Amino acid sequence: MSYSRIIGTGAALPDKVVSNEDIAALVDTSDEWIMKRVGISKRHVVEEGEMPINLATKAAKQAIQSAGISPADIELIIVGTSTPDNVMPSTACLLQEQLGVEECPAFDLNAACSGFIYAMTVADKFVKTGEAQYALVVGMDALTRVVDWQDRSTCVLFGDGAGAVVLKSDDRPGIIATTLHANGKYKDMLYAASPLWSDIGRGSLKMAGGEVFKIAVTKLGNVVDEILQKAGLEKKDIDWLIPHQANTRIIEATAKRLNLSMDKVILTIKDHGNTSAASIPLALRHAMEQHQIKPGQRVLFEAFGAGFTWGAMIVEF
Repeated sequence: MSYSRIIGTGAALPDKVVSNEDIAALVDTSDEWIMKRVGISKRHVVEEGEMPINLATKAAKQAIQSAGISPADIELIIVGTSTPDNVMPSTACLLQEQLGVEECPAFDLNAACSGFIYAMTVADKFVKTGEAQYALVVGMDALTRVVDWQDRSTCVLFGDGAGAVVLKSDDRPGIIATTLHANGKYKDMLYAASPLWSDIGRGSLKMAGGEVFKIAVTKLGNVVDEILQKAGLEKKDIDWLIPHQANTRIIEATAKRLNLSMDKVILTIKDHGNTSAASIPLALRHAMEQHQIKPGQRVLFEAFGAGFTWGAMIVEF
């Protein structure tokens, strides 16, 4: 049986850091309030004129290097993002040119904060069916470009960044199971209007925070049970949880559902904020750098985002 194995990881963050104290100078909030509500202390923010493609390229190059391959080996590029550099061409095509990859399928996928899991699931199908020996998957977002910095309910949440992984076809277990969901009836609870069709333009991200929180906890709890059943595993078989880094209370609820202590959860939310599609690969890279995940261990990824979209996957390392 053929599997997709993660053989390389990469990450990139903007240099500019915005602390809770910086945000408190803009809106009526405080470090204590933000930490208590969502667990974020600071976030990295792209500056004016800084393009997300630069973050994607840096993360991708690091992932390719850590995989021990060359860009010429890549046969598929998928970028999960809801903040692409252009309407067209895709960020994946820009990345392909930046990396010097000749011709291969390259496209963006927008599933908001679930974008990385969606992109990984698609890439997994390509690899398992023999369409690609090596695949590059990038999660990249710069949601600080679409938040209203006078709206304290949303501006405290988001940061920018990119994370990347290289998948390889292998006969050893890698991605064991994936599951994806979406329900468009919740579209008005979390959205950012397009400047193409709206006069709102930048600063248009809107979120019904309380409702999103309640639905996220329920959906992610259910998807944990679903992915375990799909993989034929039990809770005790999961060694680590790498969640979408949106809210520490949501993460704690998911860990409790898995019977995992919080020291078995990879957390970067305090220093990164919610980096949307980038949050899981950023956290994965952090875990690999800290040598937390050992060969043979199983990791559960889960995410929830606008749409609503949500999903999970179990990966063996």
